[in-house]
Amino acid sequence: MNMTISGHHLEVTPALHNYVVNKLERVMRHFDQVVDVRVLLSVESSREKGLRQTAECSIHVPGSDLFAQSAKEDLYAAVDDLADKLDRQVVKHKTKVQDHHHVGTKRDLQSLEM
Repeated sequence: MNMTISGHHLEVTPALHNYVVNKLERVMRHFDQVVDVRVLLSVESSREKGLRQTAECSIHVPGSDLFAQSAKEDLYAAVDDLADKLDRQVVKHKTKVQDHHHVGTKRDLQSLEM
């Protein structure tokens, strides 16, 4: 797994880096086939909205790409919310790709009985 954490208008400190890695490990426990993870942490300041901190993450898994974004006043809260969103998406993706052994058609069931 390749993980990239970068900052926009923000220096990613070792403490922040470790926090993001620890939060995303929870997501990786659900689905071990993650190929690439890219996290972008940014700080935007505008006069109307005040200080807004954003966390974005895109995860590449076999078959699709998952993306989530969260914006809060606190960057750690944004990372927490981001991890929750990604966790839900990964669990949903995992259930879609699993083999569910569906019951076949009536004709298939008759051929099994013979």
